Amino acid sequence: MIPHVSRLLELWRIAAHYRLDTLFPAEELPEKARHALSIIRMHPAAWSSKERKNPLKLKQALEDMGPLAIKLGQLLSTRRDLIPPEVLQQLVLLQDRVKPFGSDVAKTRIQQSLKADISTLFSRFDEQPLAAASIAQVHTAALHDGREVVVKVTRPNIRAQILQDFEILEWLGHTLEKRLEAARALHLSEIIQDYRQIILKELDLTLEADNTRRMRHYFTGSSMMYVPEVYMDSKDVMVAERITGVPISDIETFDRLGMDRADLARKGLTIFFTQVFRDNFFHADMHPGNVFVETINPSNPRFIALDCAIMGELSKHDQMTVARMLLAVMNSDFMQLIQIVHQAGWIPPGTDQDALAREMRRTVGPMVSKPMNELDFAGILLEVMDIARRFHLEIPPQLMLLLKTLVHVEGLGTDLYPNLDIWSLAKPILTDWIKAQMNPQKNIKELGQKIPDLLLGAQDFPSLLIDSLNGLKNQSAWHAKQINELQSMRLQMEVQHKRSWIFGSFIAIFLAIAVIAPWYISIIMLVIASILSIWRISK
Repeated sequence: MIPHVSRLLELWRIAAHYRLDTLFPAEELPEKARHALSIIRMHPAAWSSKERKNPLKLKQALEDMGPLAIKLGQLLSTRRDLIPPEVLQQLVLLQDRVKPFGSDVAKTRIQQSLKADISTLFSRFDEQPLAAASIAQVHTAALHDGREVVVKVTRPNIRAQILQDFEILEWLGHTLEKRLEAARALHLSEIIQDYRQIILKELDLTLEADNTRRMRHYFTGSSMMYVPEVYMDSKDVMVAERITGVPISDIETFDRLGMDRADLARKGLTIFFTQVFRDNFFHADMHPGNVFVETINPSNPRFIALDCAIMGELSKHDQMTVARMLLAVMNSDFMQLIQIVHQAGWIPPGTDQDALAREMRRTVGPMVSKPMNELDFAGILLEVMDIARRFHLEIPPQLMLLLKTLVHVEGLGTDLYPNLDIWSLAKPILTDWIKAQMNPQKNIKELGQKIPDLLLGAQDFPSLLIDSLNGLKNQSAWHAKQINELQSMRLQMEVQHKRSWIFGSFIAIFLAIAVIAPWYISIIMLVIASILSIWRISK
């Protein structure tokens, strides 16, 4: 059953009102896409719409659709290689210039959440928002000791709408998995469920505050990145240090200040690989509204990490798998790549691994032989997904967040410095990390750190062994009981089968006599009645 039909009708009305079917010329779209967009024109709201020529119709439509639609727009805003410039300009505005809510509402939420009056919390509070995004908006303020801060406040009544929209997405994911093999291979429903948890966590600013403190700890004293300090936090409000910088997309400012964009791009990629492999804690929402660059020291600028709500982590096994896969691609060793994927358990039995290696060489090979400005990273990723579908590969859902982050990073890197050689930078970082993981001294040290836990666990070993043996004993008794019951049922079925056969034979003979000599029936019935009467008297 389709969930929230009224919400779907509302989304249809918004798309029709803003005439989203006119965003792209029809002749540039695939035939199936044209048929899908024709549904928009069927809504009555499209017939009288005056938004056809509105230059901001996409931005306003996504705002009206809600936070999930805005999140999609933010993701697409990093893809200058895929989105036409006139559409991209609207999506960029979604990074920090979404329609704000009233300052009175913001102040009320701050006072209720931090349980203090605005004048007690701040010496100055600026009612005009500095920025407004899908989940929250930001106001500038000052503490009583003079420190400049930013105050982040979540939007009111946002949780219910997000839950409703995710129910629609989950229904759509299940529907696609039933019909499309690619959706099943990607575990689309699990990805949607994981993303649901991520977005719901983003509504709790205490979690963002904890993530920010953790990342600040990892990069304390770093010459590459600065993470602002958090002063106060609650579920709906976070007060943090105000920073001075510009978004990473502000290329004009970088050029005006004489910044080395190539060096800046190298720093950005080094930070990303450091987060993924050294810290196993990476920023997974890296649109330009969340990544700033300091302007105080143009000769040696640092990145500034904002909005640490959506963070990613990998298991040790997945970390090693991703690192080895990337090195195999850099070395153009595609048989090694297939072996790594096979060891990870992603390839089903019976797969033609030579054919899979040829497909990977054809698709992924260009990634290491061309500069970034000639690569269509998103297109390559789609081809890899198509290969996964055709060869029935199982892609773990926990890696999809990393792939999403890679799309962000690649888009930002291409804008900042298109000729950056990502592979020459990444290869020594990955090689050193793998060597460190394989270092015997490090492994022995880690084992030594675990010895106290092992010794404490050993105290429980006898009781665990006894419990296990008792469990096996009980399980064996249960199995024996089940076997006896099955044997009893089998005997009963055999007896019933024999009775059914005798009764069926009797009926067949009875019917045959009735057809051949009907008068015999009366004699037989008389005999049976006599026998029954004698049997009852004898009882």
